[in-house]
Amino acid sequence: MKTDWKIDAAAPGTGPAAPCVQGPEAAPFDGALHRVRDWDAAYDNQAACPGFEGVIAGWERDAPAFRAALCAVGRARLDLPYGDGARERWDLFLPELPPLGLALFIHGGWWMRFDRTDFSHLAAGPVARGWAVAMPSYPLAPGARISGIVQSAARALNAAAAAVPDGPVVISGWSAGGHLAARLLCADQRHPDRVARRIARGLVVSGLADLRPLLNIARNADLKLSAAEAAAESPALLAPAPGAKLIAWVGAGELPEFRRQSALLANMWRGLGAATALAEAPGRDHFDVMAGLADPRAALTEAMLGGL
Repeated sequence: MKTDWKIDAAAPGTGPAAPCVQGPEAAPFDGALHRVRDWDAAYDNQAACPGFEGVIAGWERDAPAFRAALCAVGRARLDLPYGDGARERWDLFLPELPPLGLALFIHGGWWMRFDRTDFSHLAAGPVARGWAVAMPSYPLAPGARISGIVQSAARALNAAAAAVPDGPVVISGWSAGGHLAARLLCADQRHPDRVARRIARGLVVSGLADLRPLLNIARNADLKLSAAEAAAESPALLAPAPGAKLIAWVGAGELPEFRRQSALLANMWRGLGAATALAEAPGRDHFDVMAGLADPRAALTEAMLGGL
């Protein structure tokens, strides 16, 4: 399948390189140093994406239509519990034939917004390729701390893996959900052996890998991150699980901090023994970067499932 990103070759003497986007030629050093001076603006995706309302309106149209279509043919299992919390529920979308594997997709929204039902249509691509797709909701801040949300995500993974007991598992997520997906791939997560041995790769879309900069933004009044929790829950500061494979995917039109965070995760984990790739999708911003998952032929769907 043709992809819309390029892969670097290995540097001499280093062995196989992690795939990485081949961006524009670097500009000559101009003597300038760069510092983030406005942390809120650095992470304000709504301000950076003037058309985001239209994208969300598209989700509100497409997600229920997809659920209705799969319900009509008996291939949707909705509102399944994975814990005791009111938001600890998940949906399962099934292909026509026995699934080739399981793709878990965790929604974003600053750990404070949205729901699994806003993103149902993104299961269309993997389902068309024969995969089951699990989409959980999770408790939201400020009622939940990020450390607790990570535990909920792990419970959702275990429940979904039990419901689809065969085949490889791909763990994916967007934005805050990308952070949660990466956390599930960290070595400190003690998944049951029946789950851990099935995890084939992670796909982190516009994820947050280092939470410490968020200590500087106004949203932290609701997130309630402390310096200790920010460090403890930052995938870039943690070891990946042995044998971990990770693709960090981000829109080329996203804010510099989100592009930096994606590169950071891929680079840090490669240095700790994981197999990683970094991809910047041309023409994509923070709100439409994961749209390709609705298309079985899209490069993002191929990145999720290709070769499995």
